[in-house]
Amino acid sequence: MNLEELFKENKEQTIQGRYLTLEHIQPLLDKLNTNNQVKLIGKSVLDKPIYSYEVGSGDTRIYLWSQMHGNESTTTKALFDFINVLNSKTDLAAKLLDTFTFYCIPILNPDGAALYTRENANKIDLNRDSQNLTQPESNVLRKVFEDFKPHYCFNLHDQRTIYGAGDFGKPATVSFLAPSYNEEREVNDNRLKAINLIAGINDILQEYIPGQVGRFDDSFNINCIGDTFQFLGVPTILFEAGHYSGDYSREITRKFIFFSLISAFRILSENDLVDNRFYDYLNISQNKVVFYDFMYKNIKINYDGIEIITNFVAQYKEELIENKIHFNAYIAEVGELENYFGHFEYDGEGASYSDDYSNFPNLNQKADFYLNKNIKFVNGLIKS
Repeated sequence: MNLEELFKENKEQTIQGRYLTLEHIQPLLDKLNTNNQVKLIGKSVLDKPIYSYEVGSGDTRIYLWSQMHGNESTTTKALFDFINVLNSKTDLAAKLLDTFTFYCIPILNPDGAALYTRENANKIDLNRDSQNLTQPESNVLRKVFEDFKPHYCFNLHDQRTIYGAGDFGKPATVSFLAPSYNEEREVNDNRLKAINLIAGINDILQEYIPGQVGRFDDSFNINCIGDTFQFLGVPTILFEAGHYSGDYSREITRKFIFFSLISAFRILSENDLVDNRFYDYLNISQNKVVFYDFMYKNIKINYDGIEIITNFVAQYKEELIENKIHFNAYIAEVGELENYFGHFEYDGEGASYSDDYSNFPNLNQKADFYLNKNIKFVNGLIKS
């Protein structure tokens, strides 16, 4: 199967970038709703509709939800790309629809999506509300789980650019987790199914992004939805869409999430799961906080009248301004910063730092500065 060609043929061209709201996907839902496949299953805190899309007639029930965190839209894009495959009337589509029944919630948190926040309108992290169920969105997710009775759950998220796959200087472009179901982090049959599936997906991704697949920490937290569903006996996989070099719009990462979905369902449909791949799963590099967006090395800085050669870093803040996401770079840390990397790195080779304020890279200051008075950086990058 040529995954690259499959993605090109099925990429949903009407949605792109990081800011993805209910208004953006409503036309897609309307187009998909040819035979009552789209249903209103609840309302958000601000009374926005939460929709589901159900398709397929197979015995294996798959439950997928995205944008539980409103500002995590990459997996939503990939989900619609995958839905296009299901509606492509190809042999692959026929096989998938005959094998599986898919229940998708494209945007669980429409209020957070509109505000571009992790939380919902009540400032609650829905991924910490799986036990108390204090929020309407949490109750929608749980009710579907109880009614649909899935065989597998796919919990679709984005992760920040700070994560690397291990500490080798490669970004964690896609990361996975088979959540724990108890404090001891034991592996029972249900968790092993998730582990084996992740190992199979990783085999495919390593052909495209070698060394850029991460494994998320599996500390148990029953308040997290994945841990809860795993505890309740359903194999659950956490997907984390991360950074690929230069891809702040996450259009390349989107492709690899699509690859992951296609690969997962190919493995399941062909019953291609190996009995026990626990050690293959453990060999996936641990997700680690090792990156900044910008790293400036060997910079001469005047520190209390003493000139020192040191490093400093800057990080983007994603700010919603007039319905558009702006990536604004701010100074984040000054120091040796051993064992950290930058997605953009610049070696100043002893060049002197200066700016329009205090001539010192103060924390939370915009990353606008000069080196040797003649190299200008604006918003973290060299201004040509």
